[in-house]
Amino acid sequence: MPHTRRNALGIVAGATLAACSRPALKTPPRASAQIDVARLDREFPLLAQRAHPGAFAMGLMDLATTQTWYWNTDRAFPLAGAVAAPIAVAAMAEVDAGRLRLDEPVAFNALDLSPPPSLINHNFPTPPDAHKTALPAQSLITLALHEADTTATDVLMSRIGGPGAVSAFLAAKGVTGVRVDRYWREIGVEMFGMPTFRPDWKDPAAFDAARDLVAPAARQSAMNHLILDPRDTATVPAALGFLALLAGGQLVSAGATARLLGWMSNGPPGHFAAGLPAGASVASAGGPEPQDLGFVAAAAELAIVTLPHGRRYALAGFLVASTATEAARRALFADGARLAAAVG
Repeated sequence: MPHTRRNALGIVAGATLAACSRPALKTPPRASAQIDVARLDREFPLLAQRAHPGAFAMGLMDLATTQTWYWNTDRAFPLAGAVAAPIAVAAMAEVDAGRLRLDEPVAFNALDLSPPPSLINHNFPTPPDAHKTALPAQSLITLALHEADTTATDVLMSRIGGPGAVSAFLAAKGVTGVRVDRYWREIGVEMFGMPTFRPDWKDPAAFDAARDLVAPAARQSAMNHLILDPRDTATVPAALGFLALLAGGQLVSAGATARLLGWMSNGPPGHFAAGLPAGASVASAGGPEPQDLGFVAAAAELAIVTLPHGRRYALAGFLVASTATEAARRALFADGARLAAAVG
């Protein structure tokens, strides 16, 4: 896959943010060591080769200086479960505006369920019936961020107006190159060439059985299409720009920013975490990684990393068309984070 690399200050202004009415990244007035770009250029290609026959893209930004490095930026990659991050931020903007309360019960029923994985699905009656329930908005946000819970993500997005509302929020903040176009209940079946999602497919075994009714060649073709579909994607520079604005408190209020970063830090560790040194903290969103025919179409993780010496990075990783084991995929992201931590 073609690749490009750029080392620049303020790269977000050119590649990630709209030219008009865009917020400026806040740069603390302090000196910071430069990212070791030469080492990244030398070592990351060897790491990326491990993804073959798939492709691995990564980028990092020093949040103090906005110095940025990235690899594989000539295309957009599926956000996969990392889409929970922009949706959660858009939801917190609704809280800031007084149109949503964190303790507000958000009601849903079986028709609102989405393909697994979902803790909500697991606790929903089997077989699904006319049962209706509700969860506080805060629970939906944390389930989306912590567990990549597809039903929580979809119910939350529906409550704030759907993909169009999330897209409008991002546009209003000047963020381009990060797209939210569909619900998981659409993505999760389209990626396997399946018909419209049915509530009785809510559990993994039932969903897999329905998926396997689709011919293997058609499923592979659908997964290949997902990799190239421009919807629900982000470029590496755009993802870094989004994270930088979030970390800088420029997307939502200071209180909402603190809550979001806290929730992103307190969930189960993502793939990046295993590669970070002791004492580092990471606020991340990622997963799920549906696998079929020994193939994972897309995996992604977005993170804000604070190293023990206080340096903060935005870190974005995308993997597509992977035939690796779960352990190998996790190791790829972890080793990418390890390299990022070592170059500063």
